[in-house]
Amino acid sequence: MMRKITATTLTVLALASGGAWAAGGEGHVEDVDFSFEGPFGVYDQIQLQRGLKVYTEVCSSCHGLKYVPIRTLSDEGGPALPEEQVRAYAQNFEVWDEELRDYRTATPNDHFPESANEQAPDLSLMAKARAGFHGPMGLGLNQLFKGMGGPEYIYSLLTGYTGEEKEVAGTVFYENTAFPGGWIAMAPPLYGEDVEFDDGHPNTLENEAEDVAAFLMWAAEPKMNARKRAGFVGVTFLIVLTVLLYLTNKQIWAPVKRAAARKSA
Repeated sequence: MMRKITATTLTVLALASGGAWAAGGEGHVEDVDFSFEGPFGVYDQIQLQRGLKVYTEVCSSCHGLKYVPIRTLSDEGGPALPEEQVRAYAQNFEVWDEELRDYRTATPNDHFPESANEQAPDLSLMAKARAGFHGPMGLGLNQLFKGMGGPEYIYSLLTGYTGEEKEVAGTVFYENTAFPGGWIAMAPPLYGEDVEFDDGHPNTLENEAEDVAAFLMWAAEPKMNARKRAGFVGVTFLIVLTVLLYLTNKQIWAPVKRAAARKSA
């Protein structure tokens, strides 16, 4: 019975994974080898700094990060910018102050500004919102079975423009191989060579898209490195505890077993 249940469960999960691919992947999504993938993966600090630059110089003109405190840019496991650099960076933004009833220059304790365009979604949780391309019932099975989630979708969306356009009811749509339905109202935000990286890293379209996708993953999961470390410690502790309990159990019951063996003899 258990074999039948297990086989049925695996079959349903496999079919569901395929369904997730079809439902979320009406377009084509590339599998990108990000440094933070897997149980031992971690964020690449330099890549996050490059992604922050792409976001600041390109994406922030339309999209916000309202759930991300600016001060976290100096956190270990993130971009890890020096505190003085974070203070200087904050001055690039203006935020609404309820006490002043006016706008003021942002400080590191403020969050990134919200999007000024109601049609442009906030990017704070974009990588989590697209995790596994919303597998059936939100299970994200593509991420479980294929190792592909929100960052891959963001990368594929940014690099998936074909250059074809069409106008419908006065709105221009752009063909995109990753977007469900194939057409998106957002014009291509990146073309390659949009920013200059301080470390001399290549700034092709693919490089910029990968870096900003990694940064948006960090924006959505800033404590991922710490969670993975805590999970590793927890699993190690459970393994050691299991071994100790097994050895203790054998030691406690050994005399009983020996006595029973003598009686049977």
